Amino acid sequence: MFYLLSILKDRDTPHALYLYYIYLISLQIVSDALRCVFQLVWLGINVFLFVNSYMAFLVDRYYYTRVILGHALSWARAPAACLNFNCLLILLPVCRNLLSFLRGSIQYCSRTAARQLDRNLTFHKLVAYMIALHTAIHIIAHLFNFERFMDSQIMINSSHLPYVLSQIGNNDNRSYLNPIRTNETNPTIVMFTTIAGLTGVVITLALILIITSSMEVIRRSYFEVFWFTHHLFIVFFIGLVAHGIGRIVRGQTVESVKVHDPVECHSKFETWGQNGTDCPEPIFAGNPPMTWKWVVCPMFLYVCERLVRFYRSQQKVVITKVVMHPSKTLELQMKKKGFKMEVGQYVFMQCPSISQLEWHPFTLTSAPEEDHLSVHIRIVGDWTQALYTACGGDKTVIKVKDPKVNPKMNILMAVDGPFGTASEDVFRYEVVMLVGAGIGVTPFASVLKSVWYKHVQENKNVFTKKIYFYWLCPETQAFEWFADLLQSLERQMNEKELRDFLSYNIYLTRWKDAEAAHLRVQYEAEDDPITGLKQKTRYGKPNWDNEFSAIATQHPGSKVGVFLCGPTALATALGKQCMSHTESGTEFIFNKENF
Repeated sequence: MFYLLSILKDRDTPHALYLYYIYLISLQIVSDALRCVFQLVWLGINVFLFVNSYMAFLVDRYYYTRVILGHALSWARAPAACLNFNCLLILLPVCRNLLSFLRGSIQYCSRTAARQLDRNLTFHKLVAYMIALHTAIHIIAHLFNFERFMDSQIMINSSHLPYVLSQIGNNDNRSYLNPIRTNETNPTIVMFTTIAGLTGVVITLALILIITSSMEVIRRSYFEVFWFTHHLFIVFFIGLVAHGIGRIVRGQTVESVKVHDPVECHSKFETWGQNGTDCPEPIFAGNPPMTWKWVVCPMFLYVCERLVRFYRSQQKVVITKVVMHPSKTLELQMKKKGFKMEVGQYVFMQCPSISQLEWHPFTLTSAPEEDHLSVHIRIVGDWTQALYTACGGDKTVIKVKDPKVNPKMNILMAVDGPFGTASEDVFRYEVVMLVGAGIGVTPFASVLKSVWYKHVQENKNVFTKKIYFYWLCPETQAFEWFADLLQSLERQMNEKELRDFLSYNIYLTRWKDAEAAHLRVQYEAEDDPITGLKQKTRYGKPNWDNEFSAIATQHPGSKVGVFLCGPTALATALGKQCMSHTESGTEFIFNKENF
């Protein structure tokens, strides 16, 4: 079977390629069945709520409402039910403490289930898209509803049932069906003078700003814009809860339906309420607001999340060392009382002197065995540049004993975390592939340091028997801050006769002609001219097909954990390689860092 598939893969005929792609898709579904099941259940619940709510407004109680509005009422209420459900879910994927707790609990039962939590942001985006879709349907349907309410009010013809229904309740306002109570207005005025209309406008504007500012081009280039506008979700949820208070969707009361059957009485509207008639005037009432019942629990959880994060962010953080690495990479070593971490975790950091509101995520590069926490920060934006300057960007190494001694280092930092990531599972695989691109190597610095402590200093036996480490960098200077760790690890592993435990492959993806000439001259030296390691730096990009094939051959029947911290394009390439090379009996399980 595998031999046949390998032949199909190498054939250029359309039928062979189609068969191979169908195989890859089926393999993806099987290998990621839990994610597919979860998403199908989520979609199924959305479909069920939509259909169920649509049908709920086709009953006799809403017969007269449909006389005015037609099926636009059902088209407005069905997406509203789905909105309630998805607004229940939207906050849960960003409750990072809750996810870290669940991850630590679930992974002892099912590593596959725990891995689904690493896709929290992907699911958060899917839910947001679903909210946007149902919001659009809801708005369009209600625009028709407002027009039809207005048309029935200005009809001024007592021989038409919609006009008669719109006049009910004009005398003492005890019961009415049409929320537009006068013909001297228009839908635009109604939209901005009713609770439902005004909150609907606020919700829509907030949602538009949240979604547009979440586009990758804005999030990457103008993070502050994304960060601040995303917090309009507070306005969104307040408006959402208040949206139904006006009870604009109205129908006949249950008691009224018992004495006034709309199917029988709708043709006798001219005699409603008169002596001797069996059709009294119908009584209408609005539906009570229900959204709060859906969102109160996730809102409470999110408030608790923010309170926990606020409490932790107020705990004292002491900066013990600052190192200015080449390629404008800043290393901060800090101490925080009671701080405990696992490999590959990340924290959110804030510098109040730069901004009181901005929090940025950074992967921890320290190991759990160390008595401090450290991060490496690449200077790429306004916030990181301001931090670089505040820490004394013109110096090389600064050790801080007392912040008062050096005014330039008298800066405060707030640290919230740590939070769990996919890299926590590294030591749960017998064979591991670590792939880092540029500064994306940071979570693996923590992993490799922990390996050093476990094997070299503590002589602990770990489940992992082999690590393949790949680091792709665009420039030679970027290697320098990490080279010391690799050199130390290489030396200690050789002394402990553990040369086969770690295989590292470093790739320089871009270089200048002058650098190439120099490196060519130095290439025959014993140590690599760039990293100082025995293992020579490679040039260009890895041939992932060859790398995966070699590992599959070397470890038949094993589960190989593939961990990436890098760009989306590389993630796509590695994901495809994991699928295509699982066919050989070795199972490659892909994990990507998400922040």
